[in-house]
Amino acid sequence: MSRQRGQPSREVLFELLYDRSVVRVSAIDPATNTEVRMVGDPRLPEITLKRAALRKLQYVLNRDRSKTPGRRA
Repeated sequence: MSRQRGQPSREVLFELLYDRSVVRVSAIDPATNTEVRMVGDPRLPEITLKRAALRKLQYVLNRDRSKTPGRRA
């Protein structure tokens, strides 16, 4: 995940499940137990699929953080 100065990097777990004509990609943030899933083209490189899942995870984490009372976005 991208990080701001002074912040430690966060671990992200990925799971890729290939099933005929699709690949199901999961990205999990163990610190918050947040998981996102997406479906991709199995012909794409693994790094491309992981980056897309990571972007989605970052979006969800930022969205949820802005909804938390008492915190600024």
